[in-house]
Amino acid sequence: MAQYSRLEVASVMQKDGMIPLFYHSDVEVGKKVLKACYDGGGRLLEFTSRGDFAFEIFGELNKYALKELPGMILGVGSITDAGSASMYMQLGSNFIITPVLREDIAIVCNRRKVLWSPGCGSLTEIARAEELGCEIVKLFPGGIYGPDFVKSIKGPQPWTSIMPTGGVSTDKENLKSWFDAGVTCVGIGSNLISKNILDKKDYLGLEMNVKDVLQIIQSIRGAI
Repeated sequence: MAQYSRLEVASVMQKDGMIPLFYHSDVEVGKKVLKACYDGGGRLLEFTSRGDFAFEIFGELNKYALKELPGMILGVGSITDAGSASMYMQLGSNFIITPVLREDIAIVCNRRKVLWSPGCGSLTEIARAEELGCEIVKLFPGGIYGPDFVKSIKGPQPWTSIMPTGGVSTDKENLKSWFDAGVTCVGIGSNLISKNILDKKDYLGLEMNVKDVLQIIQSIRGAI
């Protein structure tokens, strides 16, 4: 079962301001990526459920995090049905992120008080997600909508917490545009954990990337 409540997870999402997104079929590579993100100061990671037997890989990574990385919060992304969400929660997933708004997933996550963040692309979808108990809405694909969309949402709904995923880079100008628009946090995948880093096994470089992005986010917030 989840080790962190949805409110605890939401608090860390707000505090860190960034969630790395990652998938790899090799458990040992996953452990090194986890450790690098942790050593860089990150306390969240979304394991993207993509390949065959992905749930087995997640289970091993979560056991590793619980034993070796105190305070590291693992969750799962790309979940498209309630059955998959339930399976990952059995393996201790602390949050569930989906590419679309699905009420069946909301129900099973709320039943266990696990944070879920659905991908939304309209004010109507966002409002419905919040009616279903969503704390932080995923804006996906973020690059299609952009920071101006966030500003427009925050106008009539200043209480809405938004996390864009897709279209977010590690570049300061890009990050500043999102946080100036009012996002709570951002999800970053291959722009942070790149194929080049994985091919070269440059885990120290990844650690530095995570540290730099977190510092950039903190500096932007201090200037807002």
